[in-house]
This record gives sequence, structure tokens and C-alpha cells, in this order.
Amino acid sequence: MTNKKLKILMLNYEFPPLGGGASPVSYEIAKGLVELGHLVTVVTMGYKDLPKYEEIDGIKVYRVKCLRSKKEICHPWEQLSYLFTAKKFLKKHLKTNCYDINHTHFIIPTGILSLWLKKKYGLEYVITAHGSDVPGYNPDRFKLLHKFTGGLLKKITVNCRMIISPSKYLYGLIFENIIAVSKEKLTVIPNGIYLDKFKPMDKKNIILSTGRLLPRKGFQYLINAVKDLDINYELHICGDGPMRQELEKLSKDSKIPIIFHGWIDNKSNDYKKLLGEAGIYVLASERENASVAILEAMSAGCAIITTNVSGCPETVGSEGVVVNIRDSKGIQNAIINLIKNNKKEEYSKNMLKRVYQMYDWNKIIKDYEKMLL
Repeated sequence: MTNKKLKILMLNYEFPPLGGGASPVSYEIAKGLVELGHLVTVVTMGYKDLPKYEEIDGIKVYRVKCLRSKKEICHPWEQLSYLFTAKKFLKKHLKTNCYDINHTHFIIPTGILSLWLKKKYGLEYVITAHGSDVPGYNPDRFKLLHKFTGGLLKKITVNCRMIISPSKYLYGLIFENIIAVSKEKLTVIPNGIYLDKFKPMDKKNIILSTGRLLPRKGFQYLINAVKDLDINYELHICGDGPMRQELEKLSKDSKIPIIFHGWIDNKSNDYKKLLGEAGIYVLASERENASVAILEAMSAGCAIITTNVSGCPETVGSEGVVVNIRDSKGIQNAIINLIKNNKKEEYSKNMLKRVYQMYDWNKIIKDYEKMLL
């Protein structure tokens, strides 16, 4: 721990209970920095009846009024509303509050706000990229948007102190697709997990998959992989999204039970119990940067099947089973191999060893601290 106590402004339009993978990551980083003795203030999106201000684990959280319509996903025009209201809030807030550094999550849109803060107030900023903010990562949602943000990306990255990527995969995309970025301004710090958050329990015949129910997440391929199998297992799916009705319809003639839980808070005892009891965890996504869900499953001692693209292979290493994207047969074969050849326990032990060695938040937070000093 350093003797210097930093006053850190953290900007992210997604912060628990809103958003996907980047949301809990920003929370854990903020919480970890507070535990190291730093002062962290988060300015994020408001939503429905969430309080405008509260303290969470020592983090000061301000929520500004926005147009956000859904808890789990945020559209570009909603992100734009955050930029306007957060700017208005910060103009007033900074009259009586000062900060040593701004830790920004997402190059776009939040980096736009950080660029303005640097030019107006001289506040330096460090960016953590998460995927959707990087051209080439998420073309099904943001390809058109990124065509018009090249100039902004250049200005934001030229003026930042450092860009942190949670994976080598995303590091490569940033370096290739944002021409203003030099290797000197890029570093990799992986997402982490607190090792006491999820624990292996008495394993049951459960296959678990979690995430937003979107086409690129690959739930349709997982369902097709298991629905004709004659095995004494259940498939549990946690998450919500636009594909839910379609996926439920696809599951109707399944030989094994397929249970849709909807969105479950990953802090809840229900989620911890389900993950702890799951023998196999499957992430069949076509694109993932550095999946927090995989880290949670690793920590819970699940045998993991995932795809051979993006950041997934580097997260699980040789301790996981990787298959091609959109490959129901490959997923099916992997599940059969784990079950019939009694390999689940072996993969589970290897996963636990890997997560303890490489993804402990207590170690990773100190790397973040060095970037912010």
C-alpha cells in the first residue's frame, strides 16, 4: 500500500445494479482501491428509483438522471444522455470537490467526458477498455457508430495517460484499430475475482450458462447441443434479453430439463448456490473480452466449456475445453466427454488452481493502483 491517498473520480455509465460485465468490474476496482485507503467517487447513470446518492462499501456513488430504459443494456442515445447530464453535474460538483486522477471505463462514450474534464480542469485520466468501445469488437451493435467516432477515439486516446485492456485479445484490437494508440500507452491488467466470493459446493448434474440473451452469446447453440442428449442432467440459463422467447421455444422439445431463471444478481445466495452446485459451465459466445462470468465459474470449481475466440481461450488456458463458435456438435461432444469419461473433477481442480494463481483481485487491484498514482 502506498502512503499517498488518492482522490479518484471514476466515470462509468454502467455501475451495479446496471449493466453487463464491465459494471461489476468497475465496482470491484473501486471497492479494492477504497480498501487500500484511497477515496473513490463514482458518477454513473440513474435508473428508475435508484438513489441519486449513496455510499456502497465506502464508495461515493452519484447517479445522474438519464434516458436509460433497461437495466441490462444501454443504447447509444441513452449513453449520450449520460454525457449531457454527467457534464452538468460535474460542473457543479467540481466547484467544491477536487480529484487527483480520473479512472474512466470505456473509451467511448465515457472518454468524451474525460477529454472535456482534462481540457477544462486539467484532470488526467486513465481508461479501462471493455470491448464494445473498441472498433472491430462488437460489429453487430456498434459498427455504424464506430464509423463516425474515429476522430473522437484519436483525441481521447492521445490525451489519456494510459489505456488498460483486460485481455491480450482486446489489446491487439485497440492497437490495430485506433491509430493514435502507441504500445507505450497500452497495458494489460486482467479482470479478477475475490476468491472467497464463489466456492465449490456438492456438485450436482447441472450445466449452467449465464449472460445477456443475445444472438452473439450463443445460447441457441448450447440448447441445440443438449436437447437431444439422453443424460441425467439439467441445463440452467441465467440472464435476460431479446432472445428469451425464441430460446424458450427452442427448448420446448428438449429431452433434458432446461430452466430459465431470468436475471439473477451475481451477489445473491441463489446465484452462488447455483454456480457452486453446477458441474459444467458453458459460455458459447462469439465475442468476449475478459469474461467475469468465466472467472466466477472457475472460482466455483466448474469444468468450463467455451469458444476459441476473443479473450476466452486466454482466460481458461489449457485447463478449459474450447470449441468453435456456432458449433452445437462441438459443444455436445465436449459435454459428453466430460460426463462419460469422468473428467469433470480433473478440470475442476485445474480451474481452481489457475484462478488462484492468476486472477486474485487482491493482487490485480495493486496493479491498478500503480497505474493511477
